[in-house]
Amino acid sequence: MKKRFGDRKDGKLLRDIHTLHVIMPRLYKNRCDNEAFISECIDLTNIKAYLEKKNADNPAYKYNLFQVLITAMLKTITLRPKMNRFIANQTMYQRNEISAAFTVKKIFSDDGAEALAIVRAKPGDNIDSIHDEIYRQISICRSDKLDEGMQAADLVCKAPRFLLNLIGALLRFLDRRGWVPYSLIKGDPNYSSVYLTNLGSIGLNAGYHHLSNWGTMSMFCVVGSIKKRPFFDEEGNMTMRESVDLGLTIDERIADGYYYAKTIRLLKKLLDQPELLERPLEEEVDYE
Repeated sequence: MKKRFGDRKDGKLLRDIHTLHVIMPRLYKNRCDNEAFISECIDLTNIKAYLEKKNADNPAYKYNLFQVLITAMLKTITLRPKMNRFIANQTMYQRNEISAAFTVKKIFSDDGAEALAIVRAKPGDNIDSIHDEIYRQISICRSDKLDEGMQAADLVCKAPRFLLNLIGALLRFLDRRGWVPYSLIKGDPNYSSVYLTNLGSIGLNAGYHHLSNWGTMSMFCVVGSIKKRPFFDEEGNMTMRESVDLGLTIDERIADGYYYAKTIRLLKKLLDQPELLERPLEEEVDYE
């Protein structure tokens, strides 16, 4: 689609939206002041069986729960496009790409460095291609190579404090208008569709995580520890099953509660039937 006046390099200006979506960003300007938090418990029975099947051929890089969650989130955003909106400079845009960001701990120690990875969805992607891309991203993150954005940040941080303050003010000005150089933000998770953090990998439970007024990200997903808990069938019979909690923080200005509710139903459908993730991200799913 050709870029029109008012569009940004990372998003198209939404011109035909409900009046409330025009007014709200002007009344409630900050993303952090407009957070809606949703907590969900996911039964892992079907995901565990699916992963056992996927790993039966002993691939060099095993399929795991986090890859399933990333793929399910990307497919959900693909099929629910309002979840890929963002608000910048009090204006709503539709993001040009669909992406999921996450943090990679290079070494599990107090002093272990962290790196940031972003998976950008492509037409025809499914769990297999995303699994391969995650492996590629993690391999890069665990190398000693710094990306251009981190190299620039390291250089800037050596400047005097007064100059750092001026640079910060300039970057915030550019950020509001979508003018920050791509080389500085291409690895910044705050410019992705969704940021996922796997707290379960370091033994923490899921919980709330704030959004950021920097960047354009409208959704944050916290993944907690795997634990056993009781599940009840329609007759009231109880079984203990492994489960994981998800904490989703969403900018409430980008859609309404009904849209969010249907989005969560789709996400839970994909996690209950992970075989659906082998189909292209854009292939529709019956989840009503």
